[in-house]
Amino acid sequence: MAVKITKRTVDAAKPGERDRFLWDADPKGFGLKVTPAGNKVYILQYRMGGRESPVRRFTIGKHGSPWTPDTARDEARRLLAEVGKGVDPMATKRQRREDAVNLEFERYAAQFIERYAKVNQARSWTEAKRVLDRDLIPAFKGRTIADLTRRDIAHTLEEIDRRAPAVARFAHATLRKLFRWAVGREDISSSPMADMPAFKPLASRDRVLSDAELRAVWLACDKLDHPFGPFVRLLVATGQRLSEVAEMDFSEVDFDAAQWTIPAARAKNGLAHTVPLNNAALSLLEALGAHTRKRGLIFTTTGKTPISGFSKAKKRLDRLALEILQQDAVENGGKADDGHLAPWRYHDLRRTLATGLQRLGTRLEVTEAVLNHISGSRAGIVGVYQRHNWADEKRAALAAWDAHLSAIIDGKGKGANVIALADRRG
Repeated sequence: MAVKITKRTVDAAKPGERDRFLWDADPKGFGLKVTPAGNKVYILQYRMGGRESPVRRFTIGKHGSPWTPDTARDEARRLLAEVGKGVDPMATKRQRREDAVNLEFERYAAQFIERYAKVNQARSWTEAKRVLDRDLIPAFKGRTIADLTRRDIAHTLEEIDRRAPAVARFAHATLRKLFRWAVGREDISSSPMADMPAFKPLASRDRVLSDAELRAVWLACDKLDHPFGPFVRLLVATGQRLSEVAEMDFSEVDFDAAQWTIPAARAKNGLAHTVPLNNAALSLLEALGAHTRKRGLIFTTTGKTPISGFSKAKKRLDRLALEILQQDAVENGGKADDGHLAPWRYHDLRRTLATGLQRLGTRLEVTEAVLNHISGSRAGIVGVYQRHNWADEKRAALAAWDAHLSAIIDGKGKGANVIALADRRG
């Protein structure tokens, strides 16, 4: 017998030896199930098709917030409207559960890297993986690509842009490709990034640290928490990318041959890169145990993951370097305010080395080879036919840079704690 299901009838419903059902008069098929344990659950009974079709029973939800007789009845009417359109609520629910697994952002991002990025982005897939792992997966953890909204994505990209504009631009491009790939696979019907404007191109940076600034940064590393001091110094000594140095592994260092090989999987351009180690780099790595250890991250605070917290370390580094510059200004007969440090980024150390090599008379092709940078002299048809690896020239260039560092760091007779840059190999 059909009744009007109200809070009173729900409260009055008692359990029996088996499931008991109360059916509502309107809409037809809406009801309440009372289990022998006393659980009260709103349900909808329906058929997909005519009377010959099997009866299906869909669970709306357990009595209690958010489900009351009125909210459950409204949901039943909505579901019956879907049934009238040929949409099976049970199939929809099952698909939603599958999507929660298959379209979960972290899992889907891993598929995107393996099936799309590695195939179509030979030179940049490692950077795409890095920005996904570091910036996007934590932001969208537990979400599916199907329920991410344009607002979710815009908010996340804006957060990234506040601290790293270049990363935000790359994150935007990576997400756009991911969602476009998802649409092509029919995993989602449309991209939430459709027509979302890209970030404006960054103005080309030309910041190069002066010799005085570079010296101050090097000396300031003495007071940075381990392992940030040797980490920054290795950036200065080698000119390699921040992520490549941060993720450096003992297994990549051939101490006897005085070289470090960055595997293709970690290089930004997807090409393995051999870095000759000059005296400064060898001294730093020897102090970190590279001459005895065979594997494991070199720069880590956990033993399991590469160092992070670069911004925090950079703020302290800037403060310490500024103090050194101000002290130098006073010792040279000026005022402390005469010593100043213009804003700079870690990547500017790479440009500083490149500029320094040019100033030391290094050929452009060699400078680009040192940086593993494919552009200019190494791009296009020249890159196809020019296969010389510049190994000897790279070693000579980085040795010259080492001598330059030694001169500017030791030139004032300061820095008792500075790692010696003299030829340690005799």
